[in-house]
Amino acid sequence: MRIDTHKNPLRIRTAESQERRLAWVLVLPSILLIFGLTIYPVLYSFWLSLNNVSLLNPVRSFAGLNNYIEILSSQAFWAALGRTFYFVLISLSVQTVAGLTFALVLNQPFYGRGFVRALILLPWAIPNIVNGVMWEWILNSSYGALNGILLQIGIISEPIQWLSKPWLALNMVILADTWKVIPLYVIMFLAGLQTIPKDLYEAARIDGSGVWRSFFSITLPLLKPILLVILVLRTMQCFGVFDIVYIMTKGGPADGTMVISFFTYFQTFGKLNFGMGSAISFLVAFVVLSISLVYMRLLKTDEAD
Repeated sequence: MRIDTHKNPLRIRTAESQERRLAWVLVLPSILLIFGLTIYPVLYSFWLSLNNVSLLNPVRSFAGLNNYIEILSSQAFWAALGRTFYFVLISLSVQTVAGLTFALVLNQPFYGRGFVRALILLPWAIPNIVNGVMWEWILNSSYGALNGILLQIGIISEPIQWLSKPWLALNMVILADTWKVIPLYVIMFLAGLQTIPKDLYEAARIDGSGVWRSFFSITLPLLKPILLVILVLRTMQCFGVFDIVYIMTKGGPADGTMVISFFTYFQTFGKLNFGMGSAISFLVAFVVLSISLVYMRLLKTDEAD
């Protein structure tokens, strides 16, 4: 016998209640996972930043904003932040131009394009640790491949100490990082280029627009959403760069590659000052958030308006 649920409010409320309970049962594992892996660590880190927590001193005490004030008064912090800004600026500039150039070339039809597209992904497939070790060997002043090639073709007359000078070492780390991440730029720019209708270029060609005018009037404006994603993603990655610095230079020479992530690591696990390290992490997060908001403002598209 069929029961018409429209005439049974109690049955309807019971069914809705069961659906809500089932929904909570299904969502609860995800909520617990997010809380355990994201929200709780963030809240606990913020609590650490407001306290004097060090393994060298078993007594914990409330510090308030003292950790933040001490960090902002530290010349070492500002020096590390300055190196990080240099790392971010040079990396994003070189990598964006190179990645977009490669993407424009690979977007054109030519024989073997599929093979070249697959080949350019190889650096991205190499683990960061392996990449750091590889470039440390390449840049070695005694047996490195870079010095060997430059000596053979006569560009230099004696080996260069690539990782022994602060400014030069920082730029070599940028070079190693650039080689690793260029495929990411190429993939994302190439995906963006393939979404641009070909009719726009044909119409521009009919109107007499050249290659450069079409690029700045059509290609670049339509790539703004992709460019925004790349800049935000890579800015966060550059501010968090650690493994390649640790492998290649360990922050040296003379703190020349002591970027902010390595500075945070040194304060936290070198000096065992977890309160100070947590405070630095939140300051860096605020800087990255501010930069991301600037990106969003500058690259705002017409649809966002």
